[in-house]
Amino acid sequence: MRDNATFRWIALLLLALAMFCSYIFMDILSPIKDLMMLPIEEGGRGWDSTAFGTMQGAETFLNVFVFFLIFAGIILDKMGVRFTAVLSGVVMLVGALIEWYAVSDAFIGSSAETWFTNNLNYIPGFEEIGVAPFYRGMPASAKLAALGFMLFGCGTEMGGITVSRGIVKWFKGRDTALAMGSEMALARLGVATCMIFSPYFAKLGGSIHVDKSVAFGVILLCIALIMFVVYFFMDKKLDAQTGEAEEKDDPFKVSDIGKILSSLGFWLVALLCVLYYSAIFPFQKYAVNMLQCNLTLTEATEGFWASNSVTIVQYIIMLVVAICAFASNFSKKKGLKYGLMGLAVVALVVYCWMGYKRGTAETIFAVFPLLAVAITPILGNYVDHKGKAASMLMIGSLLLIVCHLTFAFVLPMFKGNAIGGIIVAYVTILVLGASFSLVPAALWPSVPKLVDEKIIGSAYALIFWIQNIGLWLFPLLIGKVLDKTNPGVTDPTAFDYTWPLVMLACLGIAAFAIGIYLKAVDKKKHLGLEEPNIKD
Repeated sequence: MRDNATFRWIALLLLALAMFCSYIFMDILSPIKDLMMLPIEEGGRGWDSTAFGTMQGAETFLNVFVFFLIFAGIILDKMGVRFTAVLSGVVMLVGALIEWYAVSDAFIGSSAETWFTNNLNYIPGFEEIGVAPFYRGMPASAKLAALGFMLFGCGTEMGGITVSRGIVKWFKGRDTALAMGSEMALARLGVATCMIFSPYFAKLGGSIHVDKSVAFGVILLCIALIMFVVYFFMDKKLDAQTGEAEEKDDPFKVSDIGKILSSLGFWLVALLCVLYYSAIFPFQKYAVNMLQCNLTLTEATEGFWASNSVTIVQYIIMLVVAICAFASNFSKKKGLKYGLMGLAVVALVVYCWMGYKRGTAETIFAVFPLLAVAITPILGNYVDHKGKAASMLMIGSLLLIVCHLTFAFVLPMFKGNAIGGIIVAYVTILVLGASFSLVPAALWPSVPKLVDEKIIGSAYALIFWIQNIGLWLFPLLIGKVLDKTNPGVTDPTAFDYTWPLVMLACLGIAAFAIGIYLKAVDKKKHLGLEEPNIKD
């Protein structure tokens, strides 16, 4: 099966669809931050930016402070890809169900709400060092949602390292970077899907019900679990054909972690990873609200542009952009290749025009992953055949800096200029999406070059654990900085985002510096990061 390209790509598709669903739930509340801040009687939950940021940062709390990701890597190395994949799907679903209950009307006035209001206000040890996942005065719904999000975070990060290991298993020695890039491209369509449909479901029926958005995410995680189960049987058949034992027959040793940590290349990749992703994923959670605060938007209130139908039409056009752009990478006929690319460009322009006509920030930010879908496979294929992974990491970090500084200083200059502001926003978001392609397409396929094959799962787990420190810290920091730099601001669309964006740009500067050093180390120690994955 592994020698058959069709089976390899079916396995990849199953893993990518599961991650697509998890990416949707990961940001399910991000485009409705303004709705979550509304009073309960208006359909919101009365959260402020600190409560929202604390809850969003809770996703990675157990992974970081209880070292769950390290255990996940050990489970992966001992139990194998297929067992860990199904386990991650179950854990994600259970966590999502808890979060759904927390923001539902059923929680309001319940004994559970009373308990969470009176408890979890002080966490010994964590409170003293300033890393508590709860605080006194935090809304009860935010506390329970944070607990559910913690559990979901354990599952999704376990799923992430499992998918990476599964791709290495099916594609090693072949087009690994192309496969990883394609998986990430499809998974990140989840971001656009979330941005379009989360507000759609929250406002469905003419009134605001934020729990409907979360319920939509829960249903998708049921689908993700099904994908992992199907992959389980496919992977099992592969091992039966090859006679290979699952990874659990190669016992894990604690000393293996020491081997990983002794690698300078590993540390540089891990540090670059945490800096870069900390400037992307936490930003996604606030991006829609940032656009609401910096753009002059006039939301359509009647006719086709205010109907539910326009959401479906715009999403279909988005899929046309994604499918045509992605398929153009694999077409060997020049006419078809450029025809698909041309159709993707036209569809993208139509999509952006529709976003302008609708006048909603979430539909504008939804273009974020579309350029990534188009170029991630190209970049992955380039790394497979030409190399230059370290150089691509540097370029991606540089683009990240430019984009955040543009959001911080250039975009606010267009406040009052509806068309100019939206054009600047669209271009910057698309370039940020391109940056988001450059770094992952080069970073993840580089890990197998730095560690032994049997401890790849643990190596990915350690990198994800280090990355999760940033993913826990920066949603919280952004929320705190927003509240501190906007004293007395109660309008969810009137925040000044300058300083949070400058903070994220500084992360990009640090990532760029590490990228320069990594390239120098690669040249000196011959790590192979600049070399192609496929040897002629």
